[in-house]
Amino acid sequence: MDKQVILFEQKQGIAYITLNRPESYNAFNTQMGMAFLEMLQRCQEQDDIRVVVLKAAGKAFCSGQDLNEVLEHPRPLGEIVHERYNPMIRLITGMEKPFVCQLQGVAAGAGASLALACDYVVGSEKARLLWAFVNIGLVLDSGSSYLLPRLLGHRKAFELATLGMPVSAREALELGLINQVVQPEQLEDAVTAIAQRYAAAPPKAIGLIKRMLARSFHSSLDEMLELEKTFQQMAGSTADYQEGVKAFLEKRKPAFTGK
Repeated sequence: MDKQVILFEQKQGIAYITLNRPESYNAFNTQMGMAFLEMLQRCQEQDDIRVVVLKAAGKAFCSGQDLNEVLEHPRPLGEIVHERYNPMIRLITGMEKPFVCQLQGVAAGAGASLALACDYVVGSEKARLLWAFVNIGLVLDSGSSYLLPRLLGHRKAFELATLGMPVSAREALELGLINQVVQPEQLEDAVTAIAQRYAAAPPKAIGLIKRMLARSFHSSLDEMLELEKTFQQMAGSTADYQEGVKAFLEKRKPAFTGK
C-alpha cells in the first residue's frame, strides 16, 4: 500500500485509529475497509489495549462508501455490505472494550452508522450526522436499522432515514445520539480525557457492562436479572474487584490491572 489510509497509534492503554483519506472525506474504498478491519482485529486481540478511539483526518469524519469506486468497479452492493461494513459493526459492538468516537465534522451514510456503533461519542460544534442513503435511492445499512429505532423510537428513526436531513451536533446531543458537544479546539482534549478515564477503569467490568446493555435490547426483565446475577458473580471473582474495595476503604484511587 503506497499510502496509509488507516493510521494506528497506541499509548497508555489507548488505541487511536484514524481514517486517513481526507481528500475524499474519508470515504471507504476497498483498501481503507480492509486496513480498518485489520486494525479492529488487532485491538480485539491485544489485551494491553483497553479503549479504542476512532477519529479521522481532515474536515469530515466519514462520508460512507466511496461511490467513485462503486462506479469504476461495479459490484453488488449487498456483497460490499456483507464483506466490509457488517464485520466492522460486529467488531465494534461486540468487542468488550469501549469505543470512543471523535466526531469533528460530517458523518454520512455508513460513516454516521460507524459513529452510532461506538459506545461514547464526543462531537465538535461543527459535527453533523446524516443518514443519506435515501438520497441516492438506498436503504439503511451498517447497523443503523437496528440502532436508530432503539435509540430514538420508530417515528424519529423513520424521519432521519427517509428524509435524509442532517442532524446538527446540538440536536444529536438532545436526541441522545452523542454524549458531549465541545468547541472544535477542545475536541481532542475532551476525547483524550474520556479515553484516559476508560483506560484506567476495570476492563473486565467495562466489558461485561457492554455485553449486558447489548443483551437488554432483546431480553426480558427476568432474563436480564439472571444475567446480572451471573455477570456480578464473574466481576466479583476478579482481582480488580478486590483492588476496588481495598482502594475505597483506603480512600485512594484504585489501580486496576484487568485481572
